Amino acid sequence: MKRRFVTVDVFTDRPFGGNPLAVVLDAEGLSGDAMQTIAREFNLSETTFVLPPADPANTARVRIFTPGRELPFAGHPNVGTAFVLAREGRLFGKSLKSTLRFEEGAGLVFVDIRPGPDGPLGARLTAPQGFTRGDTFTPDEFAPCVGLAPDDIDTSAHPPLLGSAGMVFPIARLKGVEALARARGNGDAISRHPAMGGHIYIYAPDPAAPGTFRARMFAPGLGIAEDPATGAAAAALTGLLGDLASDDGSHVYRIVQGVKMGRPSLIETSADVSGGTVSAIRVGGACAPVMRGEIEI
Repeated sequence: MKRRFVTVDVFTDRPFGGNPLAVVLDAEGLSGDAMQTIAREFNLSETTFVLPPADPANTARVRIFTPGRELPFAGHPNVGTAFVLAREGRLFGKSLKSTLRFEEGAGLVFVDIRPGPDGPLGARLTAPQGFTRGDTFTPDEFAPCVGLAPDDIDTSAHPPLLGSAGMVFPIARLKGVEALARARGNGDAISRHPAMGGHIYIYAPDPAAPGTFRARMFAPGLGIAEDPATGAAAAALTGLLGDLASDDGSHVYRIVQGVKMGRPSLIETSADVSGGTVSAIRVGGACAPVMRGEIEI
């Protein structure tokens, strides 16, 4: 059976930037093992598989695979899948609305389509879960995981910690973009901390642009040496920044990733804070279609 697929670059407005994603449109009947095999064949940071929803009020069930394993939620796969489906216009015999509802392991994910004069330009998701903090790490524990010295870790705002808005990420703030540029993922060191889940996320404020942060994500445990744009990590970071904010309201951020990889990405996020609590986290950006074809399976 031939199964259609589309690839799209996410968090960029032009092809060959951002984070590439493969979307398999005809996934009915595929086993989880078959999906994992296809994801390894594409060898992108994630591949999504579009299935009929359990609840007909929702748009689709979406399963997300890295080359190494299935994920309960991820950012760029949701943004990219919504963009691809919006360009298709119909799914399972129905016309699509401007807000898509995806059933995923972490819960129901709402994704708003960003319209343009000639079709969709991108999409913006609302994280399926609120922000939660988990265990903390000392700089001595965290720094070797990214090939840095403990003094490179900035603990003035928060210690290295586990944060989640649907998927857990170890997060640390660095003392500057120079330290961020020197970072390297160390799979052996990361594996010594099972709570890290095989991946790690670091960021630093951009000194030239208030409200903008530079970030990198290494995921050797997921089969990804480095990810050019990580929406789920950006959601967790946005939740953390909102949690640290001193005033209520909507706090808007820009997260730049993938620069060292030659795939610059811009992730636009916001955190709604009410009564000192983060009530909603949103992550979005532009997308660029790249190719389409059929899988012979």
